[in-house]
Order: sequence, then C-alpha cells, then structure tokens
Amino acid sequence: MNSVKTYTLFTDHDVYLFKEGRHYKLYDKFGAHSVIKDGIQGVYFSVWAPNAKKVSVIGNFNSWNHKDHILYPRWDGSGIWEGFISGLTWGTLYKYAVETVHGDILEKSDPYALSWEQNLQAASLVSTTWYEWSDQSWIKTRWKNNSLKAPISVYEIHLGSWIRDTERPDEFLNYRDIARKLVPYLKEMGFTHVEFMPVMEYPYDPSWGYQITGFYAATSRFGSPQDLMYLINELHKNEIGVILDWVPSHFPGDANGLHKFDGSFLYEHEDPRKGFHPDWKSYIFNYGRNEVKSFLISNAMFWLERYHVDGLRVDAVTSMLHLDYSRNEGEWEPNIYGGNVNLEAKAFLQEFNTAVYKEFGDHIITIAEESSDFPMLTKPVHDGGVGFGMKWMMGWMHDTLDYFKLDPIHRKNNHHKLTFASMYMYNENYMMPLSHDEVVHGKASLIYKMPGDEWQKFANLRTLYVYMYTHPGAKLLFMGDEFGQTKEWNFRQSLDWHLLQYPVHKGLQTLVKDLNHVYRYESAFYENQFHPNGFEWVEADDQANSVYIYLRKGKRKDDIFMVILNLTPRVLDYKIGIASGAHWEVIFNSDDERYNGSGVDPKILKEEYEEWMNHPKSMTLTLPPLAGLILKQKKDKRYKLQRIKSYKR
Repeated sequence: MNSVKTYTLFTDHDVYLFKEGRHYKLYDKFGAHSVIKDGIQGVYFSVWAPNAKKVSVIGNFNSWNHKDHILYPRWDGSGIWEGFISGLTWGTLYKYAVETVHGDILEKSDPYALSWEQNLQAASLVSTTWYEWSDQSWIKTRWKNNSLKAPISVYEIHLGSWIRDTERPDEFLNYRDIARKLVPYLKEMGFTHVEFMPVMEYPYDPSWGYQITGFYAATSRFGSPQDLMYLINELHKNEIGVILDWVPSHFPGDANGLHKFDGSFLYEHEDPRKGFHPDWKSYIFNYGRNEVKSFLISNAMFWLERYHVDGLRVDAVTSMLHLDYSRNEGEWEPNIYGGNVNLEAKAFLQEFNTAVYKEFGDHIITIAEESSDFPMLTKPVHDGGVGFGMKWMMGWMHDTLDYFKLDPIHRKNNHHKLTFASMYMYNENYMMPLSHDEVVHGKASLIYKMPGDEWQKFANLRTLYVYMYTHPGAKLLFMGDEFGQTKEWNFRQSLDWHLLQYPVHKGLQTLVKDLNHVYRYESAFYENQFHPNGFEWVEADDQANSVYIYLRKGKRKDDIFMVILNLTPRVLDYKIGIASGAHWEVIFNSDDERYNGSGVDPKILKEEYEEWMNHPKSMTLTLPPLAGLILKQKKDKRYKLQRIKSYKR
C-alpha cells in the first residue's frame, strides 16, 4: 500500500531557476526534510530523475521494498519526484529505488542527503544540519582575516591521519576529539587557516576523499554533521579560518552514487571524451547542463552557509578547463573555436565564483588548484577572468623543490630556478603550496628530498621554509612537514609525533612556528604580497656563491625587510649594497641553535660609504651555512631590535 502523500517545497520559481541553472540553494528543497503536514510529523522527499519510469523510497521502515512509498512526478516536466511519508524520524535509513525505462531497479543514495551510512551499502540517513553556533564574532570580522592584504598561512590536514589515539591506532578520532587536539596546536604554531582534505562522504579510503559520492554529507567516519560543526566552531572561536577541499571535477562510478542516476547520463557528460576521466577512472560532470550547474553551485553554497567555512579550494581545475587533459590525439574534441579549452567548464567556474562572492563578499576565499598557465584565473569575471580569489603557485613549487634537491655543488648551474618565479608572481594572486601531493607515491617526504647528511637535510629544509615564508604570496604547508616527518604520508596511520623528542625535529617545528609569527606580525610580508611594490631584488645573479638577496616592503616607506639566503654549506663574509642612511639588524637566523642549527652568528662586520650593487653604501656580514636570514631596516642606528623571541606569544 502506498502511503506517500502529495507535498512540495518547490515553488514554480524554484523550478524555473533550477532548470535555468541559477538555483543556488537547492539543499533547501531537494533531499529529505522533516516537516509537519496536516498536523502529522513526517519526512518530505524529493529527487531529480527525469528519465525514470518510477521512483520510490525504500528503507529500514519498509523492509527496503520498492513497491511501496512511490513518489509523485511533478506535472511541470522538471523531472522532480516528490512526496511525504508520515511517521519517519531522524536517523531513518533510506534510498531511492529508481526504475529505468528498461525496467531495471537502481538503488540510489540521496544526492542531497546530509548523512550517509559508513558501510558498503551506504544508505542515506534522514538528518539535519541544525547547530547552535557561537562563532558570530569571527563571522562578523572574518573579512579582515580572509583578505588578500592579510597574512594567510594554511595548515593542510587529512583528518583521518593527522593524529590517532595511541591505544586504538586503527580507529579514527571523532571530529570533537580532533578539535581538542588541533585547535591548541594551530594556535600555538601560528597558522591562520586550516585546510581540510575532503570531508564530504566518500566510499574508498585510498582516494583520500577526492572520489565523492555524498556531496552534501559530512563523512560519518569522524562523526555527525554537528560534530564537524563543533570542530569548525571551535576553530573560529580561536580565530582560525577553515578552508575545505571541494571536488566539482569528477565523481566515482559507485552503483549507489550519481553515475547513471536514473539509467541515463544525468550528472555526467554522455560523450566519454568529455565525460570519463582516464586517470581516475571516474566521471566528469556535464557543465553544460543547467540542472547540474545548480546542483554544484548549490553544493558550494551549502558548505559556506551551513558549515560556516571560510573558503573552498577547488580541486583539479586544470583537468576541468582542458579538453585534452591526459588525452592523446584523437581522444578529445576541440571546442567550437578549435581550441582545447572546455568552454562549458570555464563558464561554470565563472558562475560559481560570481555566485559565491555575490552571496558572501570578501568574507570567503576561493582557491584554484591549477597547474597550467591558463590566463586570468584570479581576475574578475567582469574583466574576462575566471574569478578565483587565489591560485596555487605550482610552478614555484616544482622549481623550488627541484632546486633544493640538488647537491649544493650543482646549484650554481641551476641558480635561476629560484629567481624565475619573480617573472610571473604578480600575474595571479598566488598561494605557495607544499601540499600532500609532494609527499606520496614514492616522492619521499620533504626532509628526505633534501641532499646531504642529517645536518644538511635539516639546514636545507629550514632555509626552504625561510624562502617560502618571505616570498610574496599566501602559504600552505602539509601536516607533518612542519616537524620533518621522515616517512611518506600514509593515510592509514597517524603522523610520527614521537619524532619531536629529537632536537632536529623539534628545532624545525620551532622554526616554522617562529616564521608564522614573523609573517603574521610584520606587515611588510603580507600587505603587498600580491603587488609589485612589495618585492625588490638586491642580488639575484650570484651563481658562484648561490646567494640570493631581496627586500620585502610594507606600505610605510620605512617598513622594509631584507632576506638573505646562503644555499651552500660554506660560511661567507658577504658584502651587500644598501641605501644611504639605512641600518640593518638581523632578527631571524635559521642557523640559530634554537632551531638546532650550527649557531654561526650572522654578525654585521662593517658598514661603509662605498658604492656597491648600485647602492651608495655597503655592509659586510657573516652568512651562516645553508641558512636564511631576515634583517629589519632601522633608520636610527641607536635603535636595537629584539631577536625572533619577541614574536612569540
């Protein structure tokens, strides 16, 4: 017996916007919603399946019988099936039984479900995202922290492997347990933001979350939606922003997921040249279909609105924008202009950025993971750009790691790998990523990418971090890299926190903490991080000594810092050209014993009025081996700066 009642949350205008691709709050309409109809408590269900012959709700309330509880198709040709079932409560397990035109019965989880089971069947749960937030103070003023003129230092984390209980290492911690450990750690380390690798529901642990089936569901591996909200709320209360990895590029072919949802190519592109990803064996969204655009942009809005997140890092943008991505000749079809740009994907990304920035303004950030030279990714849509707030600086990352992997004796022949980024670093708003992708699949951990013995490895990595933190652009560091995790990242187990008992690892962690505080509290390192006024080379061509010197400048004329990198294991007495009347004080030395360095004192040996490096004056100072120095300019020579310890909280 069919006990489904007619009911709708959709207005005619909702349906119109959905079909036009401009409904950005579909989570208020689709899915399972607890409602009261004629004084009776129950659940309203709605799902998009335009090519289905019949749709019913199956679950633990009807013994998974697809012949009962049949939904009604809307009269307007929208392809929406809906209805009300009385007596259902929170926690009810359900799926949609979708009968195709060929008579097959597909059991599909709800694309808009807020929670999924954590098992092979992965049914949806009637759930809620109600939560009593207490982060209003952060939300009100977060635009200051998410601004392009603010320091942005991101700690990238995989929730399942950051830390685990030592007594139960095979079990995940709950979101709330993670909060109790993560929040004080981030606060102590001085990171401004945390980026979570995907928290949306996914079936396969080795995908790290990038093969999503439940786009609107917080993965139940770590608890309920409210548990995740607690974690975000606690981060916000401690003035730490939250960025989520978001994956609108593809989805897996799991039987209960989006693939052939109603027996047809509904969410994915039918043409395999556009609809199948050869690398990941997954399916690519049909960005030219309006209902799919509404689904995806609504999903972005959902995480920004319901979960209060501060930004979305959009995964695999390069694969979205290029029709020939990972495809050989003849395996892709050019666009109408004969080029390789996926025009529908570009238009979708422009619509996505336009919509979320219109809704949230400068309170949020969108970040593109994009590895090509695709133009104007971070330029406004109204100027022909794609509209992202930032882009990962993949070229900088590759050049930097390629350089630091070299034995110092060979660096002079590759000197300009470290200067090349200055040729393009203001083309986009860049974030410099040392992400999870660099420490997996046989690439080795960051510390083991460095050449030499143990001392040289740590000295090199300390200097690399000085270079990253003082280079223009936002920063991103993957978990474990801050203390020199020696093993490649393994998603199945905790980081090796026991390494912190060793001085070399503890020293590296202390260095990252101090660099975060220098970056955050010295405005010259972030005020102009996306503007040419913020950077100036002093010495870019000393290949023989592998020395690099540059200035970082704030908005005030006297807010100037000098960065010196000595990328050889030799101690050098080095002469530098400086401005007339300027005096300098060393405030940071990566070779300091505080960081388990060799403790060579970077003394300023003398200052003289001798023209040098096209400057009217010079100073000579001692450069420690394989080290980075930060100096602050002071006009009055009597003024004495405190060393780095003054930046500690």
